[in-house]
Amino acid sequence: MEHHDPSPETATTPRWFSAALASRPDHVDVDVDGCSIHLRCWGDPALPGLVLVHGGAAHSGWWDHVAPFFASEQRVVALDLSGHGDSGHREHYDMTLWATEVMAAAAAGGITRPPVVVGHSMGGWAAATTGVQHGQRLTGVVIIDSPLNDQPPEEKGIRHRMRPRRIYPTLEEAVARFTTLPRQDVMLPFVARHIAEQSLREVEGGWTWKFDPAMFGQRALMRELLPALRCRAALLRSEFGLVPPAMAVRMEQLLPVGVPVIELPDAGHHPMLDQPLPLVAALRTLLTSWTAAAR
Repeated sequence: MEHHDPSPETATTPRWFSAALASRPDHVDVDVDGCSIHLRCWGDPALPGLVLVHGGAAHSGWWDHVAPFFASEQRVVALDLSGHGDSGHREHYDMTLWATEVMAAAAAGGITRPPVVVGHSMGGWAAATTGVQHGQRLTGVVIIDSPLNDQPPEEKGIRHRMRPRRIYPTLEEAVARFTTLPRQDVMLPFVARHIAEQSLREVEGGWTWKFDPAMFGQRALMRELLPALRCRAALLRSEFGLVPPAMAVRMEQLLPVGVPVIELPDAGHHPMLDQPLPLVAALRTLLTSWTAAAR
C-alpha cells in the first residue's frame, strides 16, 4: 500500500477546528444609531441566547472556532462593535453606545429571551456596561480577563501606536505581521491565521487592518462597573493574563456572594488563541449551572 505524507494543513490543523469552521454562521447587518453593525449567528433562534463580544481591535471572527460548540444549546450571536471588523465607523465611540449595539445585535440575531453576554478584555467592559445599562433584560454577563483598575489594555496599545495606517503589499505579508494587543507570543498557528486573514481588508495599494485606530477613549474602570451590575455575573481569568489571583478576589468582593471566578489554566490574556477548548469547557459548565439554577 502506498503511503502519502499528510499536507501541512492536515498535519497541523486538528479535527475539532476544521469541524467548527465548517459550521458556517449566518451574516446579518443591523443599523444602530446610524451605523451598520455586522454580526454572525449560529444555532436555532428558539434556543436561549448567547452574545459574544470581542476585545479591542478584534472582531466577531475571533469566535468562529468557539461559537459552534454552543450552537446545539444556544442561539449564538457574535457582533463586530462599531469601529471593528465589518461594522461601520463612528466619529465618537463610548461603552454605553457599544452596550446598545450588543442589545441590538441580540435582537437582530433572533434572540428572543434574555441572553448571556460574554465579553473578552475590552469586550468585558462592553459586557459589564450592558449589565449596568440593560441588566434586567439579561440572564447574566461573563467577563474574561478584564483587569480591575486599568483602562482596556488594547486601547492603551493602540494609543501608543497611532500613526498613518500601514498598508501591506500582499495578504501574506500582512498576515505575517498579525499580533495581539497586548502582545501574546503563544498562539495556536491555525487559529491565529484564520483570525488574521479576517482582520484585514483590501485597499488601494494592498491590505490593511479593519479596525478604526480612533476607536479608543476614556472608559469607566471595571471597579466602578461591577458594583452597579443589575444581573448575575461570572469572572474568567487567564492564568498568565492580566487578572492575577489577588485581583480576582477583589473583583469578586465587588459582586454579590456566590459569583464564580474561574481560572483558565496555562492561558494567556487571549484564551481563544492559545487555550480555546478549556475556554469552551469553562463557559459550557457555567451556562449549564445557570440554566439549572433557573429551573
